Amino acid sequence: MRNRAAYSKLTIRDVAAEAGVSIATVSRVLNGRAPIAPETAAKVRAAVERLGFRANRTGRELRAGISRTVGVLVPSLDNPVFAESVTGIQEAARDAGWSVLIASSGYDVERENEAIGNLLSHRVGGLLLTVADADRSATLDTLDREQTPYVLLYNQPDRDDRATATIDNVAAGRDATRALIAAGHRRLAMVAGRFVASDRSKQRHRGFSEALAEARLEQVALIELDFDAVAAFDPMIRAVLTGPNRPTGLFCSTDLLALRIMALLREAHVAVPGEVGIVGFDGIAVGRLMAPSLATIVQPSREMGRRAFQHLLARLEGAAPEQILLPYEFRPGGSLGGTANAPQGE
Repeated sequence: MRNRAAYSKLTIRDVAAEAGVSIATVSRVLNGRAPIAPETAAKVRAAVERLGFRANRTGRELRAGISRTVGVLVPSLDNPVFAESVTGIQEAARDAGWSVLIASSGYDVERENEAIGNLLSHRVGGLLLTVADADRSATLDTLDREQTPYVLLYNQPDRDDRATATIDNVAAGRDATRALIAAGHRRLAMVAGRFVASDRSKQRHRGFSEALAEARLEQVALIELDFDAVAAFDPMIRAVLTGPNRPTGLFCSTDLLALRIMALLREAHVAVPGEVGIVGFDGIAVGRLMAPSLATIVQPSREMGRRAFQHLLARLEGAAPEQILLPYEFRPGGSLGGTANAPQGE
């Protein structure tokens, strides 16, 4: 028979261990706000009875347990591709009776770490994250050690113990470059978001390099830029992109960078696609409204958000981490030029 002091130290972690289920399952049974299999609910209630646990929704149990709120971190909400994934998360969360708490990192690792800490301080039930480097993140290492449930968005880690919902960024970068080559471009360069701020940018460059090697072409230039750069580019960069030896084909690692490059070339009276062909990456809707329209790789961002949230719920139930690769597609546009027969997503 447990004494009163022993009762006071019990948490839902103890109940979960006794019942052989996850903390999230115990929480759902106790708050009664989500469907649970009758046999599972019976196991939890039996464990509660055996331990003499008494839920205190304003005290120790909530501090030790989880909430039905998911914490979401994306680099920026200014980029429609991330806003679209957040919409997918919100839709899936609403269907499951969860709420969503959103933060952004501004592509800054220090702000990223701080934002994750702030989300955890709100006792979120799990995390959906886009980080700078999913394979070499000290913050993810800490989350792993503390067994904090999370699923990555957009990141494509090499290590298979980190759950993610994304596309194959290397294959997509390769296909974007093949489209430029098929359109007749031979002097190719890439404009990329800084690799230190985005492992996706680095992986897309890898695909770019693979397609060049496949076609026995050399990279004319690699230009890394800040994602939030709205001011005019450095004169040296302008010279590379608009000078007499400029590349005839550009692969940009995001649509926003592609649109900024198109504006820069327009100011320099360099015709797109007459003199330079451009392919972006993301598939944001505004690209279709440009003149010329932007050729791009389209990511299924809303579905990515939904799938990431659904996998997070599965992780809370004890599922192993999965790397969910969703299909992408190439969207033709006037910015490409030529007559490319672009490949579809692998």
